Amino acid sequence: MSDPAPTKGSPVLILAIGGSDPSGGAGIQADLLTIHANGGHALTVITSVTAQNTLEVASAHHLPGEVVRAQLAAVLDDFAVAAVKTGMLGSEEAVDAIVGGFANRGLPPLVVDPVFVSSTGFSLLSDRGVTALRHRLLPLARICTPNRHEAEILSGISVHTPADAEKAARRIQALGSRGVVIKGGHLEGTMAQDLFLDGDEVRLFPAERITPGGAHGTGCAFASAIATWLGRGVEPMEAVARAKAFVTEAIRRRLRIGHGEPMVNPRGVIQGGPREP
Repeated sequence: MSDPAPTKGSPVLILAIGGSDPSGGAGIQADLLTIHANGGHALTVITSVTAQNTLEVASAHHLPGEVVRAQLAAVLDDFAVAAVKTGMLGSEEAVDAIVGGFANRGLPPLVVDPVFVSSTGFSLLSDRGVTALRHRLLPLARICTPNRHEAEILSGISVHTPADAEKAARRIQALGSRGVVIKGGHLEGTMAQDLFLDGDEVRLFPAERITPGGAHGTGCAFASAIATWLGRGVEPMEAVARAKAFVTEAIRRRLRIGHGEPMVNPRGVIQGGPREP
C-alpha cells in the first residue's frame, strides 16, 4: 500500500470517541495512530479507562456522562471537526452525552464501531447502552462497522456467510445508519471479505485471510481509517476500500510485543519494517 497523500493547508480534524487502552493496541490509542497515519489530525474524547493488555481486559471504569459531555463540548467549541468515529462507549450515559452534544451543532460524517464485548468476553457496553446505541446513535451514523457478533446483536440474524451478512446489513440499515460494513474476519471462508451496503448498493471487499489469527485493535483501526478518509472528502465506497487496504497492511505488520495477541500496527504501514506473508 502506498503512503497516504499529505493534506494541504490546515490539517483535517478527526474526532475519535472511545475507551483508553494502556497497551496502546486498541481504543483511543489505535485511533490516534491510525488517524495520523491516514493523513488526519486526531482529537479525542475518552469514555472509559480500561485495564487491559494483550492477554485480557481486566477492568473498565466508565466515565460519568457529564465528563464525556464536557470533553465533547470543549472539542466542538474550538475545532472544526471533519468526521467523527465512536468506539467503546461503555454506558447509556455516554451514548446520550454524545447524541446530546451534537444536537443543534450539525453533525459531520459519523462512523459508529459498535464495540460490545472484548475478544476475551469482557462486556464493554451495558445492555441499556446497546439499546441507546441502536435507537439513538445509529440513526445519526453515516457508516456502522459491526463484526459478525455485533451484527447479530444489532440485527437479530445469525451471521455466518456473506448472504447472511447482507441480510443483517439491511436490518441494521433499517435502524438508521445509511451505510453498514459487516466485517468479514469472523465469517466463514478462506477470504476475509467485508460487505458494504450503502443505500441500495452492495459491494464486497475481499482480502486474503492472514493466519494465524488477526490482531488486537483491528476494528478500531478500520473504523478510524474510514472516518479519516470521509473527513478528507473521499466518497464512502472509496473510504471503505482505502481503510480495508490500510488495515490489512497494518495486520501484516502486526506487533508481537506482549505475551498474548499481537497488535495491529498503523505506524508500520507508513514507516515500513517487518511484514508477515
